[in-house]
Amino acid sequence: MVFGNKGSDSGTGVAFTRDPATGATGAYGDWLTDAQGEDVVAGIRNTLHLDDLAKLMPQVHKELMQIMHTLETHYKDLCDIEFTVEDGKLWMLQTRVGKRTAAAAFRIASQLVDEGLITLDEALQRVNGVQLTQLMFPRFDTKAEKKLIAKGIAASPGAAVGKIVFSAKAAVEKAASGEKVILIRRETNLNDLAGMVAAAGILTAGSGKLHAAVVGKRYG
Repeated sequence: MVFGNKGSDSGTGVAFTRDPATGATGAYGDWLTDAQGEDVVAGIRNTLHLDDLAKLMPQVHKELMQIMHTLETHYKDLCDIEFTVEDGKLWMLQTRVGKRTAAAAFRIASQLVDEGLITLDEALQRVNGVQLTQLMFPRFDTKAEKKLIAKGIAASPGAAVGKIVFSAKAAVEKAASGEKVILIRRETNLNDLAGMVAAAGILTAGSGKLHAAVVGKRYG
């Protein structure tokens, strides 16, 4: 066993050989100095980007990038990697084919064809109709002027615009009059179903992510 919590020249991280959200090329991941693996995923400390690892431990970062390239070339796919640095030495813990969004799946498949790692037939086998459907959902115009006021987790694909309501009853009533609404709840439950179906979008703040996501995906 190796330990990443032995001081400033130790740490741990999770990395992807490409961005699993967008499919963009280039290493993507999180890193913590003087920490063990559970610290990265627990959310109790703010993680650093892999670029920060390059500044702190340039030789370790260079070795990591070389290994990630070797792994991706071998598996011919996006790789999800866990690693630990103990006293300045890099240790690879595990790797697997990484999960990705629908947009990233199409982009990565086409990139791997262009790079000669897979054939067009193999690329077509790596995407499916469900992922294609997700790309058809409405989305925000990335070129439009906007002011960011908050960030969250996209539990279901797509974008929605509407007036804010705070109850399922209000969502049903306003939707019936032709208004588009966003149902905002701390968390959702079965009693909110009618309002969720009527709403153009759902936003939760608590543990209702799973319920909201499942219903949201079901009704587009």
